[in-house]
Amino acid sequence: MAAAAVSEAWPELELAERERRRELLLTGPGLEQRVRAAGGRLPPRLFTLPLLHYLEVSGCGSLREPGPGLAQGLPQLHSLVLRRNALGPGLSPELGPLPALRVLDLSGNALEALPPGQGLGPAEPPGLPQLQSLNLSGNRLRELPADLARCAPRLQTLNLTGNRLDAFPAALFRPGALPLLSELAAADNCLRELSPEIAHLASLKTLDLSNNQLSEIPAELANCPKLKDINFRGNRLRDKRLEKMVSGCQTRSILEYLRAGGRGGGRGRGKAEGPDREEARRKRRERRKRECGEAEEAWVDEASRLLLRVLHVAENPAPLTVTVSPGVGDVRPFIVGAVVRGMDLQPGNALKRFLSSQTKLHEDLCEKRTAATIATHDLRAIRGPLLYAARPPQDLRIVPLGRREAKAKDLVRQLQLEAEEHRKQKRRQNVSGLHRYLHLLDGKEHYPCLVDANGDVISFPPITNSEKTKIKKTTCDLFLEVTSAASLQICKDIMDALILKMAEINKYTLENKDEGSLSDHEVDAIPGQVSDPRATTGAEQAGSAPLVVEQVRVVDEEGHLKVVYPSKTDLDLAAAHVTVLR
Repeated sequence: MAAAAVSEAWPELELAERERRRELLLTGPGLEQRVRAAGGRLPPRLFTLPLLHYLEVSGCGSLREPGPGLAQGLPQLHSLVLRRNALGPGLSPELGPLPALRVLDLSGNALEALPPGQGLGPAEPPGLPQLQSLNLSGNRLRELPADLARCAPRLQTLNLTGNRLDAFPAALFRPGALPLLSELAAADNCLRELSPEIAHLASLKTLDLSNNQLSEIPAELANCPKLKDINFRGNRLRDKRLEKMVSGCQTRSILEYLRAGGRGGGRGRGKAEGPDREEARRKRRERRKRECGEAEEAWVDEASRLLLRVLHVAENPAPLTVTVSPGVGDVRPFIVGAVVRGMDLQPGNALKRFLSSQTKLHEDLCEKRTAATIATHDLRAIRGPLLYAARPPQDLRIVPLGRREAKAKDLVRQLQLEAEEHRKQKRRQNVSGLHRYLHLLDGKEHYPCLVDANGDVISFPPITNSEKTKIKKTTCDLFLEVTSAASLQICKDIMDALILKMAEINKYTLENKDEGSLSDHEVDAIPGQVSDPRATTGAEQAGSAPLVVEQVRVVDEEGHLKVVYPSKTDLDLAAAHVTVLR
């Protein structure tokens, strides 16, 4: 009777055992109640699936600890994803040893400390000897375990963003401690100092320490031989020129500045090194000033001219409006829209960077589309006003991205068949692409959709956009939508992040245009480029046009306003390199 009850409560485990699956995903609205019934832990039967290579348990507010038996029962585990749960304040018992684990994601929990016995695993011998990626972002950590490097000596990616750290443990940067670490992210913490010993991270390529409390950047950072990308924005540096540079200059220029000693000779270089050494430095600074100084000042000036200009509904002769039908309230009630004009996706990999950033937002802020879904459209392919509605699956027709026109019912069924075939071939429960989001439609009698004035469905959230409005290299004016079943504020927060990312991509494109890119004349000739003289600012006259963000109103069927974006409280961006003109 008890075994039957367990099978009924956890059918996923029964199926995984029967089909000898190597991947298991536990999520969804029913998970929280089942975990609560299991005492806030994962069910012990889960740890009797020794073939598992991938385990994900996410979005469960009642999961406080994994429970005993994980390390012993899942020896072949390669990836463990326990994100957006309630793990904390520590891990009891500790996770390791997990000898085959390569990816560990504990982001979005309530972890405060990871002391020995309640952390990631033992240090001797290493509890996580093969771990390559560790994500501890979005917790409440005030310190890292001092033996982290010994526990996971092959770590390549470490994400500590959004914690309460005020320092890194000294052992993290000792020579040879983490010889493979290439990415270190610790933005949005309380870091007060960065040790010069960071130069011992010989493989470091990307460093993000934005929005901390750093006052200095050690000159030794320039000695990291592979460092390509740094972010120190949002720190109040004593060297004000350096503070401007980190907001607008390329990494190479910043490292050259540090290498030359900065203003006042830099930090950590020793005190009295003799007149010859000091004279050599002076000459290097003078030479660098001649060769790079003017260019650096130009970077700073251009960064300060990168603007977002909000065009209010009252100023817009043809504002776009979205009408929400009552039926969508039971399916996916929240939507926010915006029009952005002036994107330059022509040069180099600008379009690829834009699409990649959207994918990353879907994975992170949108929580794999469970919290919200982004859709971006070529504005020239849309005829307003728009209607946000819910339709029966058999009545909703769309031309999905990269596919032929189909009814939503047939599209979902086709995707389900593809997913099942993929599982059989790979012996996996987890699948990729659009198939990952099919469970979000489970039990829905109507599907949400966004329809333009021609009657064409341009969006079917959270599954796909329409091929008709697909973003191309020639796209410069975009309509953005964010929908959610959770809250309106989530939609707004994600729209803020998307527009900020677009501003950064435009900034990067401007800074990195090469001879093969379009000329200014050719860019100006692209149809749809903003040319309204009312939008002209001093920055534009200097040769750098801002992105224009046009307000979009969302109304009910009677025309009563539900939301307008961006409002006065939206786009309240702290990024130093973006200025919002309202």
